[in-house]
Amino acid sequence: METHPGQPGTIIRIEDSERVLEQMTWGFPVSLKSKKTGNLLKPKPVNNARFDKLGSFWKRWATDPGNRCLIPTARYAEAVGEPGRMTETWLSVTDQPIFAWAGLWTNSDEWGAVYTGVMTDNAPELHDIHDRSPVILDPQDWETWLHAPLKDLYQFDRPYPAERMTIDRTDRPWFRKAGSADAQRPLF
Repeated sequence: METHPGQPGTIIRIEDSERVLEQMTWGFPVSLKSKKTGNLLKPKPVNNARFDKLGSFWKRWATDPGNRCLIPTARYAEAVGEPGRMTETWLSVTDQPIFAWAGLWTNSDEWGAVYTGVMTDNAPELHDIHDRSPVILDPQDWETWLHAPLKDLYQFDRPYPAERMTIDRTDRPWFRKAGSADAQRPLF
């Protein structure tokens, strides 16, 4: 199953001291004003939260452990190459068939329950793919992400070791023509 921004995806969150597996829309809705008319535009999904902004823009969600979640996934994709010729490159954790990406969630007026994934700097060896990557949490860190005070989460603001990643570079175009069977680009 592939998940795309603005579509349902699966997360794990805490409810009544228990882990709950739930579907939510990927991306916090953000409405910008039109430069021409000043009217609010249709909301767009913000699907990634920068770790360095958890203490500012994302603080109201990051501070409350009840708004943190795990995003289970087997892999994620990045666009690699020159603009107009970008292809999909898939990354996964070599020794974890399913791994957890650190996330935040909330209930929104626009789309109901929504989530976003937290991003950090990528390992220097992987900068040819992208300079940022998901905050990948090993199983022993899940409880800390879901329960600890915000100040204790900064230990996860670090690149995941490149040697623990499997990279699958493809020749599949990142962008495909609308109407084709695979027109949407997969992200994880």
